[in-house]
Amino acid sequence: MLTAARSGRTLAVYLALRFLVSIGGLFLLAAVLIFIFDALELLRRASDQEGASLARIGLISLLRVPQLMEQVLPFAVLFGAIAAFLGLSRKLELVVARAAGVSVWQFTAPALAVGIFVGIAAVLVYNPLAVVLRTQSDEIASGLFGREQNFLLQTTGDIWLRQDGIDGESVLHAKQILDNGERLLGVTVFTFDRKGSFVERIEAREAVLADQSWRLSSGTVYSTSGDPRAFTSYSVSTYLTPTEVRESIAAPESIGFWDLPRVIELSQRAGLPAYRYSLQYQTLLARPALLAAMVLIAACVSLRVSRMGGVGRLILGGILAGFVLYVLSELGKDLGGAGIVPPVLAAWAPGVFGVLMGITILLHLEDG
Repeated sequence: MLTAARSGRTLAVYLALRFLVSIGGLFLLAAVLIFIFDALELLRRASDQEGASLARIGLISLLRVPQLMEQVLPFAVLFGAIAAFLGLSRKLELVVARAAGVSVWQFTAPALAVGIFVGIAAVLVYNPLAVVLRTQSDEIASGLFGREQNFLLQTTGDIWLRQDGIDGESVLHAKQILDNGERLLGVTVFTFDRKGSFVERIEAREAVLADQSWRLSSGTVYSTSGDPRAFTSYSVSTYLTPTEVRESIAAPESIGFWDLPRVIELSQRAGLPAYRYSLQYQTLLARPALLAAMVLIAACVSLRVSRMGGVGRLILGGILAGFVLYVLSELGKDLGGAGIVPPVLAAWAPGVFGVLMGITILLHLEDG
């Protein structure tokens, strides 16, 4: 009995290490490829900009990659688990294990444990670190790409914001968002008086949200009543609070896991809808379930391969199932972000559905 228990633990540790190495290897390979393509694209866009050195572009891209890789993680787990299962099957290790009486659940459990562990680590450690690195990347890239600045460097695209203030209404346009929306770069402001008549257009390098005003720096004012005039500092009144600005324009992906509950609470206290932030929080919480679903899909593929052959066709089926699950999660994000579906349901449904589907298929294949 003791020897059997030790053998079981040894086999579980061996399998877990195989899966961890396989998933980690594919993750790093994808990171290298994304870094190369991202750096080349940024270099192409910044080639005619002053200060666009190869080292600076490389650093910007390197700091961007961790957050970009969060979208790739489910596929890294799926492909890594498939590769590990196929490697075990090709070397007949799975065949020998099954001949020795090891059930599909026993050799799938270590892979599931690795998937869940990776998911928990990705939420608690990797996500906050990726957000911090992305913020540093945006700081380094400030002003480098001119008016094209954030076609690549931000997740929300150009922003337009209509606001009211002591002096009247204004419309604000910005090219880059920093500090969760409280600092903007490449700013253009169109101001109107209390009667709704256009007053002036202001172009500034930077705008920082202060007490009931945007503090603009280094720009030009184009007025209907005079010649253009340059300024080093200028103020545009606003009634917007930092919470309202964040809810209006800050991307949920720009806020780390540990900060999301505070942002959700602040938004709710201010009477603002917090669908997007609640959805992001629940999506991160549900990530271990999604990765577990990817592992189960890989297990379904490997079991059929070991018994029936047809490797290419079955692997393609597993990949397609993973993509369908990912599309469902993205669809849930769209519905949850718009408030059509509760964030909890939108975030958890794809992962739970994938786990149940994988368990059902394995039960059918194992027990008939």
